[in-house]
Amino acid sequence: MATTYLTLAPLLILTAALLSTEITAQPAAPAPGPAGPVNITAILEKGGQFVTFIRLLNSTQVGNQINIQVNSSSEGMTVFAPTDNAFQNLKPGTLNKLSHEDQVKLILYHVSPKFYTLDDLLSVSNPVRTQASGRDGAVYGLNFTSQGNQVNVSTGFVETRVSNALRKERPLAVYVVDMVLLPEEMFGENKVSPAAPGPKSNSPDASDDQEKAGAPSDNSGSTEMKAGLGFALGVVFSCLKLVL
Repeated sequence: MATTYLTLAPLLILTAALLSTEITAQPAAPAPGPAGPVNITAILEKGGQFVTFIRLLNSTQVGNQINIQVNSSSEGMTVFAPTDNAFQNLKPGTLNKLSHEDQVKLILYHVSPKFYTLDDLLSVSNPVRTQASGRDGAVYGLNFTSQGNQVNVSTGFVETRVSNALRKERPLAVYVVDMVLLPEEMFGENKVSPAAPGPKSNSPDASDDQEKAGAPSDNSGSTEMKAGLGFALGVVFSCLKLVL
C-alpha cells in the first residue's frame, strides 16, 4: 500500500501543477468601459412617471439642448422634473393656451445651467438662474427655502417641495417636483410676456365719426343748391317787372 502511494504522488503533484498553470493563464476580466453620454430622456423614462414632461422636452427641443450642454459643460446642469400628476393638476387648457414660444420658456424654466446637490440648494443664493432667465428681459429665477432637511422651491406663483432625486451625480442632477413650476413672469398678475398688437378698430361708430368730420353732408349741399336757384329766379322776375 505504501508503494502505491509513493507511485501516485508524483502524478498528483504534476496534475496539481498543470491545473495551477491553466488557472493562472486565464485572461483577466475586462475592465468596465467608460460610461456613455448622459441622456435626460433615458433618466426620466426609467423613473416611469414623466410622460408629459418627456413629450414637452421633445416638442420644444429642450431635451436635445440639455443632452448637448450637459455633456460639454464643466458647470453641469440641474433639472426639476414635474410628474404626470403635476401636469394633470393644472387648470384645464393651461398648456394648450400657451404659444410654442411660451412652452419653450416654461420647460427652460425647469432647468438650471449649473449642477446643484440638495445640500447646495439648502444654502444657495436666491434667485437661482434658469435656462429661461433673461428672456423678455425678465429674471425667470427660482427661490429655494429649507425646513430642516426639506428643500422647497418657489416661483413667486406656486411653491412645492423638491422630492427624491432621479439622478444626483455630476454632471446632471434630476429632482422630482410635485407641481409644474409656473413662472410668475408668465402666470402672475404682472405678466412680462410681450403682448401681440391689438387688431385695428373697425367700429362703425368711429368710422361714422370720421366720415362726418371729414366730408360735408348731402343735406348741406342740397340746401346751398336750393338757395342758389332761388336767388337766380328772383333776379329773373325783377327784370321782367322792369321790362313790363
